[in-house]
Amino acid sequence: MLLSCAGVQTMAGKVQVRWETESAATPMGQLAYFIQFLHLTGLWSRWLAGCPLTYGSPNAPSIADVLGTWMLSILSGHRRYSHVATIRGDGVNPGLLEMSKVVSADALRKGLLRIPEAAGTTWLDGHLDESTAALLDAAWILDTDTTVKVLYGHQEGAVVAYNPKKLSFIEANRKRGKEITGYEYAVLVTNTSYEILSLGQLYRDRADAENAFDELKNQWGWGGYTTHDLHRCQLAARAVALIYNWWSLFIRLANPEARREAITSRPWLMTSVGRKTEHAGQTTVTLTGLHAHFAQARAALPRVSALLQGWVAETAEQLPDPSVWHLVCDHLKRILAGIDGPPTHRLLGNYAHGVG
Repeated sequence: MLLSCAGVQTMAGKVQVRWETESAATPMGQLAYFIQFLHLTGLWSRWLAGCPLTYGSPNAPSIADVLGTWMLSILSGHRRYSHVATIRGDGVNPGLLEMSKVVSADALRKGLLRIPEAAGTTWLDGHLDESTAALLDAAWILDTDTTVKVLYGHQEGAVVAYNPKKLSFIEANRKRGKEITGYEYAVLVTNTSYEILSLGQLYRDRADAENAFDELKNQWGWGGYTTHDLHRCQLAARAVALIYNWWSLFIRLANPEARREAITSRPWLMTSVGRKTEHAGQTTVTLTGLHAHFAQARAALPRVSALLQGWVAETAEQLPDPSVWHLVCDHLKRILAGIDGPPTHRLLGNYAHGVG
């Protein structure tokens, strides 16, 4: 509905500006392809089905509304609940996720508070395992990044006058002429038989694995979504890691040549103006590119869509729902690690609680 239409004087002359009260558009038009990925692999439906969130009121939002709002906010690179307001006008993607609305920041916080701590941890840890387990029979690098998360004010666990920080590689006493008082040691554990120089090169090559932690902290707001209670902070940290895994694997389908961080993959494969129209029962989302590499995205995303639909066609009716997900993982292992073999239709053992 048109709210108003007014003339605006510009250097190119007078233009008419129209304001609409209801939106059928989105700034994340290409997200429809990622939503297809979540749908055809069953990742989205299984995430919703296992969520231990319950409401007693008939006027409460649906689980899809709460989790969909959470995911869209995380995908947008947000780090605060208040940033949810920036996606509440999205008139396309919530409908594609079968959401009735984008909930408010307050409703999202209250919804997460209703998730029991133990059940919520089990729920998210299980999906984190699923996002990595089927890929762990390929050669992989384990890296750990120790990070200090400072607690402030009245946040649960905060201690007055306690200000922890990461240790330097060499600790020195500046008051005593920079006398060395301690060292930080790094331990490399491997089952290879390489000589020490080769191991040193491998250690340097593992730097790209550490970049994932930098990306999570600085581009995915891993330290954000803070509340006074640690329970919701920990739920948010797990959810960010999970959605990061989903998005990273989707990006490798679209761009198998190299890993792309969110700072480049979001503008390339998410951000475009999308306008929804409906006619004769058919919904169409028309994309207008704003990125210099929109043409490459127009080639990559339909290719991913064709792959997914092909795997759905290959999947026999009697096979369990996760089979398409494992076909995705088998494809990635084949093109990235050169591992060939029949699809695996079951989860591997619980080898890690990390991010892929």
